[in-house]
Amino acid sequence: YTIRTELGTLDGLTFLLVGDMRMRTMHSILYALSQFGSKAYVVGPPEMSLLPEFKAELDGLNVMYEEAASTADVIAECDVIYMEPVVQADYTQSRVERDDAKLGLTPEAYCVTRELLREKAKPSSIILHSLPRMDELLPDVDATRHQRYWVEAFNGVVLRMALLSLVLGAME
Repeated sequence: YTIRTELGTLDGLTFLLVGDMRMRTMHSILYALSQFGSKAYVVGPPEMSLLPEFKAELDGLNVMYEEAASTADVIAECDVIYMEPVVQADYTQSRVERDDAKLGLTPEAYCVTRELLREKAKPSSIILHSLPRMDELLPDVDATRHQRYWVEAFNGVVLRMALLSLVLGAME
């Protein structure tokens, strides 16, 4: 919904999917792309890459996708940048209890920074994120023209409310 609202279409767009390719969100996006004339670049650590059986499904659906080693290698071609963390947060401790210095850092190949956006991204590209974010997408990106993850989060709430109203018969 956010992509269509912001860019007017999903047809013909090029997506950059960054993160853990085993996640449900990444699978859903790739399945959805089978319905549009869109291409996806997939960037993630080797241990989080697309599984061979899922690649076979995508190939059977004629999804146009290509694996890339780094966001910087392909970001210039992309209209939509969708991100998920590759370093998982430790929710067993509060922010006060944990030592942030011990947290794993996201490798540069899987980060999108303000500088990368300025130097390589299309001026019209948008960034979406599953949230919460870690260091793969720093807060200084929030002030760029590319940021749409807060819009996406709001839209998600409204869409879920509408779907629940329809399912429960409160609306037609």
